[in-house]
Amino acid sequence: MTNATPPRPPSLHLLVRREDIDPERLGGRVVVVIDVLFATSTIVRALGAGLAAVYPASDDDDARQAARLRPDAVVAGEYLARTLPDHAPATPLALAARLHEGGELVYFTTNGTRAIAACRAAAAVYAGALTNAAALARHIAREHPGMPVLLVCAGSLGRFCVEDFVGAGHLARALRRCAEYAPTDAALGAEFASLGVEPGAALAGSRVGRMLAGAGLEQEIAHAADCDSCEVIPVLRDGVLVRAAA
Repeated sequence: MTNATPPRPPSLHLLVRREDIDPERLGGRVVVVIDVLFATSTIVRALGAGLAAVYPASDDDDARQAARLRPDAVVAGEYLARTLPDHAPATPLALAARLHEGGELVYFTTNGTRAIAACRAAAAVYAGALTNAAALARHIAREHPGMPVLLVCAGSLGRFCVEDFVGAGHLARALRRCAEYAPTDAALGAEFASLGVEPGAALAGSRVGRMLAGAGLEQEIAHAADCDSCEVIPVLRDGVLVRAAA
């Protein structure tokens, strides 16, 4: 009689800032980048509004070069929460008015788009937010069974950001409702952080949230905190984010 060893569940790990990304260790992993108060919530909103593709720029020069190759694209970007000169706003609601169905967006943010660009070596790269967490978890469990998942919080210039950590925890809990994963302590810590906290209060109380509120952008915070409110799955294909089937 043979005692077969059951397969081990895939790992569920988390990085708290984009500076910890090691491209050499991304092969064979599914990566979800999370930048709740700027990049990934905006990307989800933009693709949900009918945009065809979003180019995530690694820096302003990269954005300008990508824009030259896409003369009809809207170019949006921020640095340290301030809209770059000659760019459209970088937040979901403010940017939505500049977009049109079937168009393209060249997008640069201080942390989120840089994190996405840094993860191109992964087996699959997604943009995750509080708004699309449940749909994204179902998609990953269905399309990548048995594969390890890495949640990458964008952070802010090397610093921990509570809004990304809470967003990652919400997504980690959604993933573990869909399939069996072996969470690391970092992933478990994010889950615990997201339990019992009202997302809107967590985002509003964060450093970036206070910065946005100070600029009169409270509606952007409320939008980003609207958990599981849409089915949009942004996936990186050939260097641009497009909408995957939910």
